[in-house]
Amino acid sequence: MLRKIGILTSGGDSPGMNAAIRATTRAALASGIEVVGIKDGYRGLVKGQFIPFTAKSVSETIAKGGTILGSARLPEFKDEEVQLKAIENMKANDIDALVVIGGDGTYRGADALCKKGINCIGLPGTIDNDVEGTDYTIGFDTALSTIVECVDKLRDTSNSHHRCSIVEVMGNRCGDLAIYSGISCGAEILITPETGYDEEAVLEKLKHLEAQGKNHAIVIVSENVCDVKALSDKVSRVTGFSGTATILGHIQRGGSPTASDRVLASRMGAKAIELLVAGVVGHCVGIKNNEIISYPLDECVNMTRSSRKAFYRLFAKLV
Repeated sequence: MLRKIGILTSGGDSPGMNAAIRATTRAALASGIEVVGIKDGYRGLVKGQFIPFTAKSVSETIAKGGTILGSARLPEFKDEEVQLKAIENMKANDIDALVVIGGDGTYRGADALCKKGINCIGLPGTIDNDVEGTDYTIGFDTALSTIVECVDKLRDTSNSHHRCSIVEVMGNRCGDLAIYSGISCGAEILITPETGYDEEAVLEKLKHLEAQGKNHAIVIVSENVCDVKALSDKVSRVTGFSGTATILGHIQRGGSPTASDRVLASRMGAKAIELLVAGVVGHCVGIKNNEIISYPLDECVNMTRSSRKAFYRLFAKLV
């Protein structure tokens, strides 16, 4: 019988994690299940940092960015003896199951625990939108909105100074933030892990835009694909545009979650408890065609990333 669950957030924080914590907690309590919050992700699980949660514990948290539980990366969690220590702490505190909120690394940790007999339900909390099996992750919409706001402001000043603004956005190995923001902001050029980076093609495109009388240009670049400062310097040297590099960085992670992220997180948190009450073991929650679904964790961590070719074709038609 399910009597007590733990909730943790792991990896990079994302707006909407608190909404997911809140929904999971309140849905569990409504089902007669005790809840403990686990501080600082898997590190807190290993150290036994457990906090009893009531409905009041998550009051007035839905609008807060970040995570009230804290988050930390723990590479050592891949070691079996570290996992066994976490399991020992769970059993000592009568915790029957875990709800984990995070990205791919978080899911891998949960899958390892499932293989050792601990039931875990995963919720996709990451701004990168790089978790397979779901159309959107918790935090993606808020991060996208932040990028769009920043790029819109950059466009104003770029237009005033015949400037090419090269904007680096987050995304790890996934280009979703870049392509969605590129479409939303009317960017002229997109550079992502999926498109690759052809410097000469980028420079030729900028020369072509200038020859057509374009007064400014926006280039959106996914992090780790190219050196945006070096590219901006070259743009200044070989084109008529003044190249400037802007790295948005961790500002993309912060801020109050959008209504969309709050609703998504709430739906997913409620679904996690629904699965646990139904006796479902080792699943993660996703959204497909606006329907909240679940599928096995071990399938998720081994999935190949879905193609975004349709989005790139759309972008190509709009520039």
